[in-house]
Amino acid sequence: MDGIPAAAAVVRLENLSKRYAPDRPAIFERIELELRAGEYLAVMGESGVGKSTLLNLLAGLDQPDSGRVLLEGVDLATLDDDAVTLLRRRAVGFVFQAFHVLPYLSVEQNVALPLDLLHVREPERSRRTLEMLAAVGIDSLAKRYARELSGGEVQRIAIARALVHRPRLLLADEPTGNLDSRSAAQTLELLRTQIKANAGAGILITHSRTAAETADRILVLDVGGLQPFKPQR
Repeated sequence: MDGIPAAAAVVRLENLSKRYAPDRPAIFERIELELRAGEYLAVMGESGVGKSTLLNLLAGLDQPDSGRVLLEGVDLATLDDDAVTLLRRRAVGFVFQAFHVLPYLSVEQNVALPLDLLHVREPERSRRTLEMLAAVGIDSLAKRYARELSGGEVQRIAIARALVHRPRLLLADEPTGNLDSRSAAQTLELLRTQIKANAGAGILITHSRTAAETADRILVLDVGGLQPFKPQR
């Protein structure tokens, strides 16, 4: 795209298509996308158009029927399962609507999990964990159990955990769907500021125009690919 080398992009999609089965119509096709460090993109679309499928392709959890997904210049299709897992563990962070926080671990233990998987040793692991907790405003809760906290606080744990290993790409799938409006606004602001602070790239999947408008740009997913968002007048 525009003559820019693939390695210059955090993530790059080239002519991406996906079907649920070979004899069924495409979920989407001909997707082209480039996202660089510091860019924060919102993707909107109706239910069933494949927004979560797109995230799975970006993370190497699924494979396209045609086209390429390049993460940090690496074509995911050229890697075996172990190599994809290692790349995803190092370079991708996830924030989900359902949080997936472990209730019987402390806040600090939950956030440190990505660093444990990457074999980051003490004292570096504790330092980075506590710095991330402070960045999202819950360092005072470090020793509390996740099950004791409010929904907004738990979502802050999820954001801190997604970012503590300084991923190049943050993927957020409807991260405010279970939150009240005040907590949702705080969560969206945290996502934006932390993506920028960590010099990564971010993709927000959402049904909400209000949420989408916190991103740098908005695209709409349909069967024909990713289209520019055109507000109705």
